[in-house]
Amino acid sequence: MQKRFVPIVIVFAVAIGFIGGFYFKNQWMPEPVGNVPVLNQNLGQQKGVDFSLFWEVWEMLHNRYVDKDKLDTQDLIYGAIDGMVRTAGDPYTVFLKPKESEEFQQQIKGAFSGIGIEIGLRKNILTVIAPIKDTPAARAGLLAGDKILKINEKSTEGVKLDEAVSLIRGPRGTKVTLIITRDGLEKTKEVVITRDVIKIPAVEWKLLDEDIAYLEIFTFNQNVDTEFKKTAQEIANSKAKKIILDLRNNPGGLLDSAVNIAGYFLDTNKIVTFERFGDGQENQFRTQQNGQLKNYPVIVLINKGSASASEILAGALKDNRGILIVGETSFGKGSVQEILELPKKASLKVTIAKWFTPSGVSINENGIKPDIEVKRTEEDINADKDPQLDKAKELISNLR
Repeated sequence: MQKRFVPIVIVFAVAIGFIGGFYFKNQWMPEPVGNVPVLNQNLGQQKGVDFSLFWEVWEMLHNRYVDKDKLDTQDLIYGAIDGMVRTAGDPYTVFLKPKESEEFQQQIKGAFSGIGIEIGLRKNILTVIAPIKDTPAARAGLLAGDKILKINEKSTEGVKLDEAVSLIRGPRGTKVTLIITRDGLEKTKEVVITRDVIKIPAVEWKLLDEDIAYLEIFTFNQNVDTEFKKTAQEIANSKAKKIILDLRNNPGGLLDSAVNIAGYFLDTNKIVTFERFGDGQENQFRTQQNGQLKNYPVIVLINKGSASASEILAGALKDNRGILIVGETSFGKGSVQEILELPKKASLKVTIAKWFTPSGVSINENGIKPDIEVKRTEEDINADKDPQLDKAKELISNLR
């Protein structure tokens, strides 16, 4: 199965593609103006699309603008493309100029230092999806749901996700200053964080109350399959008779891994999720033979930092086995992006499909709703209290 990425701060499925540039009619163009000539104006031109207004504004700008020598033809074209893509209204569909495209490729290869948060856009506001365990962000007290208003004095209003990621990341040992707001705060808060190399753990587990396996999955990265296979065997060989599966603050990752891990808890050939494309076509993703943990009573924990692949796993367990979910409604990142290469090393990251639970509930923007809602406040965290886990322990004690 091809690896598909469904995380919040930047979810993507790498695909090979090509899009003709955004080019226009020669007859509307005056003599080349600016320091870069406009070429290939007819390539990829759509029939029935009237670009006369575009070229009228183009000509007026070049003829009337006070600082004509500051107009860069290539930047104007990139700006036009960016504006067109933004008008789609999807925060995960973005045009990446050559430099931005190069930085994005470095990000997905994991060659970076940063602070250890996953971010996304919620109602066009830059929002922390989840602080990653044992990272500078977590140690600085950032919480899922925090809204980032400024990054190093730069306002995040209208910022693209990829641009925000680039601003937050930087060399190890350097500092980044975030201005945040959160529910319950009377005023904004400044958080200064020192960047470090981010190493994301995948799976940890321990025995609670002698017979409960408390199993945490932090991310669905390239290591999670191997680590989970080892962990599942350890649980099977232990005294554990029940499992609490903690997906809180798990921002997602590889779809393949979510499907694979669901197979440990379900029978063969059960639907884990399906993706629906714009033309109505659907792809189903089903469990393969395993089922090593399918006979264990399970409770799942989620919160608003649970996103994409973790939402897919939680939804699959709920729909297929009726497993109870405790906590808060998850983030609601249920879409798939594809990277299309463009000329001049630019690229387009475009949403091509949305994810649904086996019962047909759209994950995107809706999230997974818990069967039993339990909040964990900032005061609880500071006091090292976990009412969500306490509730899960109470419920699972009655399961057989």
